[in-house]
Amino acid sequence: MGIPSETLVSLYRGELVESIHRGHVAVVDSSGRILHHAGDPLYVTYFRSSAKPLQVLPIIQSGAVERFGITTEEVAAMSASHHGEDMHIAAVASILAKIGLSESDLRCGSHQPINSQQAARIIRDGISLSPVFNNCSGKHAGMLAYAVHKGYPTDGYFQRDHPVQVDMWEAVSQVCGLRKERVIRGVDGCGVVVFGMPIANMAYAYARMSRPSSLPAIYREPARLVVEAMLRYPNMIGGTQDFGSKLMRGANGRIFAKGGAEGLFCLGLPELGIGVAVKIEDGGARALPTAVMEVLREIGAADEKMLTAPDTAVERPIQNHRGDAVGRMSACFYLHEFSGALTGCQVGCGEV
Repeated sequence: MGIPSETLVSLYRGELVESIHRGHVAVVDSSGRILHHAGDPLYVTYFRSSAKPLQVLPIIQSGAVERFGITTEEVAAMSASHHGEDMHIAAVASILAKIGLSESDLRCGSHQPINSQQAARIIRDGISLSPVFNNCSGKHAGMLAYAVHKGYPTDGYFQRDHPVQVDMWEAVSQVCGLRKERVIRGVDGCGVVVFGMPIANMAYAYARMSRPSSLPAIYREPARLVVEAMLRYPNMIGGTQDFGSKLMRGANGRIFAKGGAEGLFCLGLPELGIGVAVKIEDGGARALPTAVMEVLREIGAADEKMLTAPDTAVERPIQNHRGDAVGRMSACFYLHEFSGALTGCQVGCGEV
């Protein structure tokens, strides 16, 4: 469409706007109708970690979860960008043990836990970092489970042309309503394939996950299980301090959500059969909570309690190092109604 981005969030210090974050929003229903937008709903970017719940679908569909006795909580861990808290490490270790592999088989690389308290504890106790602390280790453990179950080699499971990555490319494309060839493939921060597409197709995928009957038949039950896992174990998806986890806790089962790197956030609304994708153009994740909550406010999917609670407030205070409130993050956009649909339907609807 080529619509320019819009200013979504302004950062005020006192009464002066000190910084702005521009971006794009798409709100789509499970039939493929674009309901609302800000900026360009067909803006193309990478799905990043917001694609993880979709990448779990072929793992469940294959029978690997049932075969290895992977629990609902561990399904949530496979969908997660976890903060490296004890519950996350335990879930990933359990998956690996069930499939007969170990941390040494993970090829996601290592980094300090995102949770600051856990990171400080590791330094204090002299614990060596290992791949299990990587926020994508659950996804990688799930990919290994899939490889073992399918009889694929586990060596190189992360590489672009490995059957694991090719199968997930196919699944993500189908759920997003795109031919595989229309999905741009890059390399994610953890080394596996990442998928580029219009944000409207990301929102469409989350809408379909909200209404599994709109999905290809093979993914309907897996989608139900993934959404159930996310809603039952929201802290597993990010962590106790993660905005997406806080949002799911505050919504009491009405929203499932998953953030991604570079200022991307996607969510589904099961009661409405609607999906939302928000992309901050400069990659500034700090603007996401305000932008996401404003979208939910405007479409009537967040009550006053959620919009004013400290963890999910639509307007967020800026504090200095003394703890004084010196400014605020404020939404400065309105959603535009849109009467069109994603065109060229391949699976139900949704191919651009």
